[in-house]
Amino acid sequence: MNPLKKSIPWVLRAVVGVLLIVSPVIAGSVDSNTAAQVGSARELLQRGEYEKGIEQLREAYQLFPFNPTFKRSLAEGYAAFGNHQFKQKRFEQADESFNKVLELYPEDSGTILMRGICNYHLKKYDVARYELERAKAIKPDSVEVLYFLGLVEIDTDHIPHALELLEQALKRAPGRKEIAELLVKTRKENTVESGMDRGHSSRFDLTYDPGVDSAFARSILSVLESAANVIGAELGLFPEARIPVRIYKRADYKTVTDSPDWSGGFYDGKIRLPFGAMNEVTPGIRGILFHEYAHVVVFELTRGNCPLWLNEGIAEMFGRTQYNRALPKIDKSKLVGFKKLETSFKDFSTANATLAYQQSYSLVNYLVETYGWHRVKQILTGLGGGLSFDESIVAALKDYDLNYETLVKEWRTSLEKESSEK
Repeated sequence: MNPLKKSIPWVLRAVVGVLLIVSPVIAGSVDSNTAAQVGSARELLQRGEYEKGIEQLREAYQLFPFNPTFKRSLAEGYAAFGNHQFKQKRFEQADESFNKVLELYPEDSGTILMRGICNYHLKKYDVARYELERAKAIKPDSVEVLYFLGLVEIDTDHIPHALELLEQALKRAPGRKEIAELLVKTRKENTVESGMDRGHSSRFDLTYDPGVDSAFARSILSVLESAANVIGAELGLFPEARIPVRIYKRADYKTVTDSPDWSGGFYDGKIRLPFGAMNEVTPGIRGILFHEYAHVVVFELTRGNCPLWLNEGIAEMFGRTQYNRALPKIDKSKLVGFKKLETSFKDFSTANATLAYQQSYSLVNYLVETYGWHRVKQILTGLGGGLSFDESIVAALKDYDLNYETLVKEWRTSLEKESSEK
């Protein structure tokens, strides 16, 4: 199960004004052609032609490096491009653009903050922490800085410090729902996890209930390492950041995740498992571990910009390589529109959740068998670049002239064909 969708929050609205493009009066002692070039560059930026506009601004700045207006204009161009890339979740490129701003204005706190946020999303936590601490030194009361520093500390298991930061942020912005909800969630986790035991492997950091057998815990890590090798090879991604894993008693799992009773695992940046009462890695548990690890890779590839049915369908594909439990025949009269399966299954009954997972698996299985995993990876990469699902399908399957709607129609036709052949 994966409800995770760490969207770009309200912070962008707060800092998007950093270095906004203005129309300053160009200082004297420059030729009219260069002044006109800068004006033309601003128009290009406003039309979204960022690279052309930046190139013209860079030429002007190189000609007149001591002109403060040209310097500011170039920084504004990089900042505008960075904000555009950030909105598209192109965090590597946005980070590069914001770094160009800082080469010109090293102490611009808003740009330092944006670099910190980009690196948080890239899971480059050391860089993110460094930049956010720099921003905090300049603006110690910034709610945005406190919030994102809190997120970094949560993801790197420094929970007491995260709680301090989030409490400070909420005190300064009591109306911020995102902060209040994260604070409640983090307090629950801290209450449950503070007395847990710990372990690790090459890629994973494990925290587990003291009642869990340590040999069983090590076996969980071993299976996850296998999942990382298999799924990473198929989808072409091996995450750089270490991945947190939690093993809870069922009641504690429910407290921390607020999951429905049918949930067998949960990924929200951490793999959370209700295996506290178990002591043997069964085929079913292996299937769940491969399923949950698949969510890690899908999230990394798509930056969280993935329809839930696609995410769950891919996870089911890998889970079933370990435990291919029997599936009932799909009742075509009960099929749900995939648009309704793009967000959350959380409120579904057991029966409806079973159908949602089966339907998701069936369509992804059709995609893989018909077009191959390489096309699925192209879809995921497109989503990670900020495309909608329809745009990603069109780009990845352009040789077949397909879009979201026609893909679903093809799948439905394949179901009819299977029924007629049986």
